[in-house]
Amino acid sequence: MTTPLRYRTALIVGAGTGLSASLCRVLAAEGIKVGLAARNTSKLEALAAQVDADTFTVDASNPEDVMQLFEQVDGQIGAPDIVIYNASARLPGRLTDLDPEAVHKAIDISAYGGFLVAQQAAKRMLVNRHGALFFTGATASVKGFAHSAAFSMGKFALRGLAQSAARELAPQGIHVAHVVIDGGIRSAARPDPVDRMDSTLDPDAIAETYLALLRQPRNAWSWEIEVRPWVETF
Repeated sequence: MTTPLRYRTALIVGAGTGLSASLCRVLAAEGIKVGLAARNTSKLEALAAQVDADTFTVDASNPEDVMQLFEQVDGQIGAPDIVIYNASARLPGRLTDLDPEAVHKAIDISAYGGFLVAQQAAKRMLVNRHGALFFTGATASVKGFAHSAAFSMGKFALRGLAQSAARELAPQGIHVAHVVIDGGIRSAARPDPVDRMDSTLDPDAIAETYLALLRQPRNAWSWEIEVRPWVETF
């Protein structure tokens, strides 16, 4: 028997047209009111109209912006009992060539923003001892690649935040989970190679995994889960 969801309002921070769009659609199909937050919300207009979602502009690395975001969400759609942090910043390059300020900003978006969002989410969820706080990770959350120092640092830090938050908040009724997306996500611009079909992750399938996490009974919560194509070695 499918476990019914006990959630009413969701906020996806770092929303875009890929995984976030799939998450938005799958949550809306469950009757959950969704808010989409991003630096540029113009790219979200069609999606928002499709599922009756609300959009919010935010710089997730700015404390004042994040505080105002949650106040706006509170007033517009209600305090979210699902919050998904999906923002990140890639800054490829050789270690010796990277601009320190750009690295600082990338880590702010990938990790510090996750802290700011988690802090505001937890303050609201703790009132009712109920909620779900999910973080979107990557292969770089557990494996640092060459020419990927900034992204790896940010994703490693985000994973540490998720683990710490899970240990602190789970006993208080808040489900914290970190999802390691171990592979490339399929899109119109990034289809499967013709000689290696099924080698990327379908964003709709990933969204179903998030939904399964939301359905988990609290006596069997996962704090971390990995998803990858079946043809990929690891």
